[in-house]
Amino acid sequence: MEQILSQIGNFGFPIILSMYLLIRIESKIETLANTITHLSQVLESRE
Repeated sequence: MEQILSQIGNFGFPIILSMYLLIRIESKIETLANTITHLSQVLESRE
């Protein structure tokens, strides 16, 4: 039982941190993708 709690302590923090960072970065990536799409539409309309 002690070994299981130790493993949760060792791996729990990195997993939570990774999930937090992925959630924060996801919105930024979505904004970037929308901006690139808009930019390509603007460039197509100029041609």
